[in-house]
Amino acid sequence: MTETADDLGGIDPAVYARRWRILPVLCLSLSIVMVANGSLNIALPSLARELDASTSSLQWMVDVYALVFAGLLFTAGTVGDRYGRKGTLQGGLLLFLVGAAVAAGADSAGVVIGARALMGVAAALIMPSTLSILANVFPPHERGRAIAIWAGVAAGGAALGPTITGLLLEHLWWGSVFLVNVPLVVLALVLGMRILPRSRDPQAGRFDVAGALLSMLGIGSLVYAIIEAPGHGWASTRTLLGFTVATVFIALFILREHTARAPMLDLRLFRDRRFSVASGGIGMSFFAMFGTFFLVTQYMQLVLGHSALYVGIALLPVSITMAAVSPQAPKLVARFGTARVAATGLTIVAFGLVLMSMLGTDSSIVMVVAAFVPMAAGMAITMTPLTTMIMAAVPRGNAGIGSAMNDTTRELGGALGVAVLGSLVNTRYTSELGRFLVDLPAGAAPGAESGLAGALASASTLPGAAGRGLAEAARSAYLDGMSFAALVAAGIVLAAAVTAYVLLPDEAIAPTAPDDELSDVEELEAA
Repeated sequence: MTETADDLGGIDPAVYARRWRILPVLCLSLSIVMVANGSLNIALPSLARELDASTSSLQWMVDVYALVFAGLLFTAGTVGDRYGRKGTLQGGLLLFLVGAAVAAGADSAGVVIGARALMGVAAALIMPSTLSILANVFPPHERGRAIAIWAGVAAGGAALGPTITGLLLEHLWWGSVFLVNVPLVVLALVLGMRILPRSRDPQAGRFDVAGALLSMLGIGSLVYAIIEAPGHGWASTRTLLGFTVATVFIALFILREHTARAPMLDLRLFRDRRFSVASGGIGMSFFAMFGTFFLVTQYMQLVLGHSALYVGIALLPVSITMAAVSPQAPKLVARFGTARVAATGLTIVAFGLVLMSMLGTDSSIVMVVAAFVPMAAGMAITMTPLTTMIMAAVPRGNAGIGSAMNDTTRELGGALGVAVLGSLVNTRYTSELGRFLVDLPAGAAPGAESGLAGALASASTLPGAAGRGLAEAARSAYLDGMSFAALVAAGIVLAAAVTAYVLLPDEAIAPTAPDDELSDVEELEAA
């Protein structure tokens, strides 16, 4: 018997028939964003040398991508729902292509920063579109499996970034780290034109211009404040002003969405524990992942003394683990329930963080991998049920805003992880090294205070035992800070695990809400 759109939950049978050909195109598009998100840290020393970039410029090469990306996600998700997800995705790919070409040919740090901002705009158009198209071509009973593959690519792409960057820097010039995605973008564009279906919300109201502007200003200023806080101090006037501005704009956004006739984000979604708890769990997972990647790549290069290429290759098991474990998550959910699987995955992440806190100044690469593999496995187990929970709570016509919420929590969690864990390391580093600095020559102390890289540079200018002593003390201080930060992250992730176990439903994930309305509050609470 021929299946109709009604039999398939409103999906066109012709689209349904090619759903497993659509998924690789979506995953390819997503991998472009994630590789770019996870690749640049290892290239920073080369960019500093070739472009004579300051520390501040290097920071903004990394941060401007996340700032623009996170700030535009809600707006980009709404644009896809209203005007067409396929067009939004392909427009993002074209924009990414332009940004990558400009960055690769840049002759100054400012041009790279501008190109990275353009790539952030492109990423905001691409990432929510991939998940919202997925939600509109797979029926509820297959969606978990498809999201498992999608989530595995997301996490694996971020982990593959350092490996690819290390290989390119070993054999080519620094601009190649931006051009590596160009063939992938072209392939995704060509395949997308032929395979991807056109879809949008058939009941979309007027575009919420005020909501879009307030969301960009609120989330953008929040990410900016988080990024700047470690450098200026969390209690500094500048930081507090940034958080105050963010609070005001987010409050105005909430007020606008509460009163708007056609809101960009229906705030009733947060009454559904699937949506709110899953969003928090994803945010905390990426808090741990991005924060520890930021710390460990420096640890492996500056404390253990490995090259960028070696670090990239050593982190390959992270991608392999995620790719292998992620497809198993739907089977685990079907057998044990969402709450148990999500809580178990978060607990495994916390266990990996505890192992990370035990690393030393002479740890082998095996010990580093042994700490990261449990974290990778826990992330792979957790991401699929939590992402599916978010998408199950959102009407299919609003899949773009559900995807944007999923992506925003990832970006905010990642930015917080780098800022908070980095601040903890810096605070502990400064405290531990302070006793050693009083005996240093006046010219060496400022460099040593600036961070581990500065301390090692200062140590190289000192004679004999003085230089070796400074280098050893700096490495030990950084390691103490990293161990402390890892334990703090483990505690935060364990709290998220308990919350998921208590508040998430313990059964298989329910299907997406109807297109025409959200469930009543009582039905949402019962879910």
